[in-house]
Amino acid sequence: MPISATRSKHRFVQEYPVNASAKILYPYLASASGLRQWFCQDVQMVNPHIFNFVWDNQPHLAEITSQRTNRSVRFVFLGPERRHMPDANYLDFTIESSELTQEVFLRVVDYSEETDDVELTEMWDNLVQNLREQVGG
Repeated sequence: MPISATRSKHRFVQEYPVNASAKILYPYLASASGLRQWFCQDVQMVNPHIFNFVWDNQPHLAEITSQRTNRSVRFVFLGPERRHMPDANYLDFTIESSELTQEVFLRVVDYSEETDDVELTEMWDNLVQNLREQVGG
C-alpha cells in the first residue's frame, strides 16, 4: 500500500456479521498477534502505536491514530521515514452491535489506491472469513 500522490484514492466500506462478542473480536483487530492470525503475512509491533504490516515480504508501517477499546481502531499508513503523509492510506475497523437483534457487525473502511470494488470485495470477504474461523463465528 505505498502512498502515491499521482493516483486517486478510493474509500471502500463493507459490513460483515460476526458471531462473536466485541470483547472476543477486538484483540484480533487491534493487536499484532491477533492481526497476524487472519489479516496479513506478518504483523509486528514497533512501539505501542506503530505496527509493521508485511504483505508479499514488503513492510508497511502504520500508526494507530484512534482507538476505542472493544469498539474501533484506525491504522494510518506512514510514508518514508515513518512520517505522516497528506491523504494517507488507512484502515478502519469498527465493531457495531444491534441492540434489537444482538448481532455483532464488523465495519471495514479501506482507504487506498485500489479502486476495483469487485477485487476489494473478494479480498475482504476472504479476510473476514479467515477472521470468523479464528473467533469461531
